[in-house]
Amino acid sequence: MNKEIKILKNGDLGRKKENKVFFPKGRIVDEKAEEDITSLLKNKSKARDMLIENLHLIQDKYKCLHAKHLTALATLMKMPLAEVYEVASFYSHFDIIDNDDKPAEITIRVCDTVTCEMMGAKKILKNLKEKYKKKNIRVVNAPCMGRCDTAPVLEIGHRHIDNVNEIKVEKIIKKKNFKPEINNYINLDLYIKKGGYKILNNCLSNKIKPKQIIKILKESNLKGLGGAGFPTGLKWELTRKEPAPRLMAVNADEGEPGTFKDRFCMETDPHRFLEGTLLAAWVVEAKVCYIYLRDEYPFINKILKDEIIKIEKKGLTKHCELIIRRGAGAYICGEESAMLESIEGKRGYPRHKPPFPVQEGLFGRPTLCNNVETLFWIRDIIEKGGKWFSDFGKNGGLGFRLYSVSGRVKNPGVKKAPAGITVNELIDDFCGGMEEGHNFKGYLPGGASGGILPASLGDIPLDFGKELDKRGCFVGSGAIVIFSQKDSMRDIALNLLEFFEDESCGQCTPCRVGTEKAVKLLKNKKWDKKLLNDLNKVMTDASICGLGQAASNPVNCVLKFFQNDIN
Repeated sequence: MNKEIKILKNGDLGRKKENKVFFPKGRIVDEKAEEDITSLLKNKSKARDMLIENLHLIQDKYKCLHAKHLTALATLMKMPLAEVYEVASFYSHFDIIDNDDKPAEITIRVCDTVTCEMMGAKKILKNLKEKYKKKNIRVVNAPCMGRCDTAPVLEIGHRHIDNVNEIKVEKIIKKKNFKPEINNYINLDLYIKKGGYKILNNCLSNKIKPKQIIKILKESNLKGLGGAGFPTGLKWELTRKEPAPRLMAVNADEGEPGTFKDRFCMETDPHRFLEGTLLAAWVVEAKVCYIYLRDEYPFINKILKDEIIKIEKKGLTKHCELIIRRGAGAYICGEESAMLESIEGKRGYPRHKPPFPVQEGLFGRPTLCNNVETLFWIRDIIEKGGKWFSDFGKNGGLGFRLYSVSGRVKNPGVKKAPAGITVNELIDDFCGGMEEGHNFKGYLPGGASGGILPASLGDIPLDFGKELDKRGCFVGSGAIVIFSQKDSMRDIALNLLEFFEDESCGQCTPCRVGTEKAVKLLKNKKWDKKLLNDLNKVMTDASICGLGQAASNPVNCVLKFFQNDIN
């Protein structure tokens, strides 16, 4: 054999072996940044589903997300850097800075959604930008903050200012008190004194059976009050039939413009909501319940955390662990499957259905999803009976609900009223009538996506289905916004479509492109009605979730009922 011919061993390519040092391409970790994040997340979970929670910790600490900190976080959580970036950039409450620039010392977010715009938000935003442009203060517009009854509203840090003006803003900035204000609420001792947690204790001691509770809920005709209106008793029953382990998720991310009734429930009587949550978890045998709370409610975050610690000490949560997860400024996460994605630490992309969350939800397990207000009524219904609740309706409605009323009325706010009440009855009997100098012209029966109706249709029952469906509208979460002769429906429709354009998650083309094109068409002096109708049909028929499917409702209604405002 020729001595020049070398017999190669398996795996030997005949090259000279080099002592190479592994170097991760594309991820150069700054040592100081790594020390900062390691220290910040000390004793914190590095699990994949904790990504958004960890991003919040960084944002709260440094008032932004520096690129070097994101790189360090990706390394620490053993995640692809691209995945960390795509999640961080998806949510509006995360501010990514790609260089060493320092963030603004103070950020002012001015709500510019429909009710606040009606009350002068645009002028306030413009004046504040001009006033603070040379100072280390950032002024930005923001979507609905869930305080429409006290519009206009803005947020400085985590401090909200209601009925805002420039003088109030200046006072808060001088005091440098940007922490959330906590209002008086029914605490644990007072709640127990009034009979709270008796039903839960009876359940935990097996004095009441799950089937009994499901039967009562079916008799009550309680529906999901987050917008979909699915029968609550049936949903609980279906969840119980799925294989264990089962989970639960509470949708406390009411981002629909005009909606603030869940905020009212949690900030005034949190234990009524928590007892309803724990009862639901007991019935479906969910061992863990995630409360997905919108980031615009930092004061409620504080209330719930404090009160959950108290009920844990009393042994009321042994059957189910309660975990609060912060949203991060994404309206789409009000859609239940997008909420589940966000809880898992991902972008809030709605999932294709089926399978439904009851079958395959959080972390692939059967999951019960309920709205805050739905759970708020559970204790009363079980105590007083299903018939007690269902007998409260009127005009064909069953039960009662909390309507969020804002706009041109004398007394806006959360109104506990019979399901099926009309907007005329709400205005006259619950809101003290219209504001002085304002005549009733039109209204949103169900927030931004529920359509717009004229005053001539003010006697339609505000309930699921029925007459509202026939008019191309729906009651949804019960957000009622009242307009007067001083409001242009053309401007209202544009404001709502700009909101949908900004909040579209971008996953599907009909919604992502459709909302953008609709806004451009609405800004034209003359509306192209045929093109708008064609665009609306595509968005409704082809969008993945309710955002794109309902985004065109305001435009359709203005074209149908408010021709004078267009012309």
